Amino acid sequence: MGVDCLIIGPEEALESIRTYKPQGIIFSGGPSFVHQKDSPTISPKIFSCGIPILGICYGWQLTAQLLRGKVIAGQKEYGPAQLHMSAQSPLLQGITAQDFQVWMSHGDEVIKLPKGFEYLASTPDVRAAVVADSTRQIYGVQFHPEVEHTQHGTVILRNFIENICSEKIQIRAIDVEKIIAAVRDKANATGTSSRAIAAVSGGVDSTVASALVAKAIGKRFTPLYCDNGLMRVGTTAEVEHIFTDLLGVKPSILDCKEVFLEALRGKTDPEHKRIAIGNLYIRLFEQEARKLPDVKFLVQGTIYSDVIESKGTKHASKIKSHHNVGGLPADMKLELLEPVRELYKDEVREVGRQLGLPEAVLMKQPFPGPGQAIRILGEVTAERLAKQQQADQIVLEVLQKMGWYEKVFQSFPILSGALTTAVKGDGRVYGELVGLRVYDSSDIMTAGWTHLPYEVLQKISSRIVNEVPGVSRVAYDITTKPPATMEWE
Repeated sequence: MGVDCLIIGPEEALESIRTYKPQGIIFSGGPSFVHQKDSPTISPKIFSCGIPILGICYGWQLTAQLLRGKVIAGQKEYGPAQLHMSAQSPLLQGITAQDFQVWMSHGDEVIKLPKGFEYLASTPDVRAAVVADSTRQIYGVQFHPEVEHTQHGTVILRNFIENICSEKIQIRAIDVEKIIAAVRDKANATGTSSRAIAAVSGGVDSTVASALVAKAIGKRFTPLYCDNGLMRVGTTAEVEHIFTDLLGVKPSILDCKEVFLEALRGKTDPEHKRIAIGNLYIRLFEQEARKLPDVKFLVQGTIYSDVIESKGTKHASKIKSHHNVGGLPADMKLELLEPVRELYKDEVREVGRQLGLPEAVLMKQPFPGPGQAIRILGEVTAERLAKQQQADQIVLEVLQKMGWYEKVFQSFPILSGALTTAVKGDGRVYGELVGLRVYDSSDIMTAGWTHLPYEVLQKISSRIVNEVPGVSRVAYDITTKPPATMEWE
């Protein structure tokens, strides 16, 4: 929204308030519970500073507890919930709908308000969904207004900034030149001859990150693509086109299919698979780097959602190790360049537009760094990998042919490892269940499953069961995020 903010740990809050004199304070959500040992807390003195406060989810529960309300392990809510407004407030100004959808993710519940607070809105399961102490200008919301799936969430945040904190909103475009300058400064800090290599996959994040580095250091940059056999069909040709024809930088392509399959042999735990892939990537890049003079940096398309899910901050929860965050070896020789690390997916695409990259590249569906390895539950073998890639190609072909590919954020099948009975050619087949995941999102932090027409689902199911060997049936995943993550592993 164009308002400067500082992200700090709760233990630094009082000192930071004295130093920076903010117009407002937000207590964020988080994975902790207020009665849990060592959960984040804050000095109650913060409520006497005369600065407006907005508590979100855990931030509201902590506010209630510190001000002598009552918090219990209550009704758990994950995903969409219907909010009903019962009173007006500067926080809810401009919202005409009395009932609207919000996005929940909590296990605790405030059942007694602190003195001075009033109820503003509730859900069928949680009464204290929006509350306010108007005199002290302390507000609490149990849901997450910052996620795209909460209706009017942006209005609520705007109201807190403008109506309550008296801060002016000035929408600012992402300063691409500033990002390029920062990359150049970091690369030149080790010498103007220092080179960088990039781990590229043909995806949006690594392509935009590479384009930024290419702008910053020119010919001192070499993109490297590991043809590991875990990507989508046709990815190698796409990578060659993007970098050679669009960016004018010829990529170095390393054929390493057998090496990756060997590294995954016997591994069934998704964290073990991610870490094995991350470690192998780095070892291969370090080998290639030794063939080039003065390579000091590894460029990666890490984005902020990767960092959050890999426990990138002190009070975060580790959901899974993204191969480019939690899967990197501790003794890595190369220094990281991550120019889009602090951006969300929609922001990365906007940077790409400013750099002149075509929409066909920018609007490609996201694809995980570990590739099909985390869409094959259990051990990854050459046979199962071939099945997964065939099923994946069918999903893409059907969505493209029936006009749905550009309407969804991401779509893919999953080899579940579960066996079910089917009848094929009048005979019994005990084959594998394939899961289908198709959803809508913009920043990857929240997602809702796509309401595909039945005929599209039928076409995908029929083709996968008929064409992919050893598959018995297809099941459609209709779980939102939260509670589910995008990928199954």
